[in-house]
Amino acid sequence: MDKIKELMKKVLTKEVILYIVFGVTTTLINLISFYIMNTILKWNENVSNFIAIVLAVLVAYITNKDLVFHSEAKTVKEKFIEFWKFVLGRAVTMCIEFGGGFILFKLPIPNIITKLILNVIVIILNFFISKLFAFRKKK
Repeated sequence: MDKIKELMKKVLTKEVILYIVFGVTTTLINLISFYIMNTILKWNENVSNFIAIVLAVLVAYITNKDLVFHSEAKTVKEKFIEFWKFVLGRAVTMCIEFGGGFILFKLPIPNIITKLILNVIVIILNFFISKLFAFRKKK
């Protein structure tokens, strides 16, 4: 039991907890906007998925840079590079999510369930990309 508590203490840092909170917020924006566009407005699922991902990435950047990883970028150049590293990381996971959608939307499960599964995978990947690439601390 002590080992589990020790592991939880190592894993559930303030950074991870904040990432989870804002990750859930970003995921809700992604899912709700997808649902509105695809189900209510009857837009194509891939168009809806793309727009939902873009909205989620913008919210994620703002919350991650200021509230989760506490960006150290000071100059305009540093901020520009950091933003594009973040966008590049998200582009990679967007391709994974979008490609997964092309495959999984063909399965006989509700589109929103497919979208949720893809989001869980993307959230995990995005944490590591943000921490180790986009918002990497200076030594």
